[in-house]
Amino acid sequence: QVQLVESGGGLVQAGGSLRLSCVASGRTFSSYPVGWFRQAPGKDLEIVAAINWNGDSTSYADFVKGRFTLSRDNAKNTAYLRMNSLKPEDAAVYYCAVRAREHLDYYYSRKEDYDYWGRGTQVTVSS
Repeated sequence: QVQLVESGGGLVQAGGSLRLSCVASGRTFSSYPVGWFRQAPGKDLEIVAAINWNGDSTSYADFVKGRFTLSRDNAKNTAYLRMNSLKPEDAAVYYCAVRAREHLDYYYSRKEDYDYWGRGTQVTVSS
């Protein structure tokens, strides 16, 4: 089992920044790919960014490229999503997830690829 706890969400003005954290406990976080997803009211869950097990490969959705940065600190069992230049359309509940089953040295972009999920953290962006 892996427990994931997200934090760092909140209310921010458009153009502002937030850093989300995802802290893992339980099994060995350092060997797992991590993904961040988001879900806005009335919309489907969508991938935001993903990272491989050691942090040297990342992928971003087109709508966050150049604004968001995903990183990880395996010594702290933590993944970070730095969000800059936030827009009202970025408002959503943000979830982190890890893939604990067999995986390649790569990132994964589908929700079906992940095994454990946090409860999410709310991000609200005022215009």
